[in-house]
Amino acid sequence: QVQPEESGGGLVQPGDSLRLSCATSGRTATIYAMAWFRQAPGKEREFVASISGTGQYTYYTDSVKGRFTISRGNAKNTVFLQMTKLRPDDTAVYYCAAGRSFGKMASQFAYWGQGTQVTVSS
Repeated sequence: QVQPEESGGGLVQPGDSLRLSCATSGRTATIYAMAWFRQAPGKEREFVASISGTGQYTYYTDSVKGRFTISRGNAKNTVFLQMTKLRPDDTAVYYCAAGRSFGKMASQFAYWGQGTQVTVSS
């Protein structure tokens, strides 16, 4: 099993860019599908983007298509989320997740990080 750990959150202005990183600890030979979810205050956790183990396939929620890009790092089970044209409604705690099956549902990802705060405000 692995333990994801996010980094890169912060306070930015509308229209700015931010890059989130997620590294995993723990010994494993498994290449996991990776994903980003987010949870805004008073709202349920929602899917943002996911990437297959090979990096060949990706999913995005509609609200971030064309603005966010998910990619895998060279190190095993690392993932990035490049966020551009950030909007106030992107404000949330962003969680990295790893799982054996590629998809959009939180239940498909067994391992979760503690989250990193992204705040978009002028």
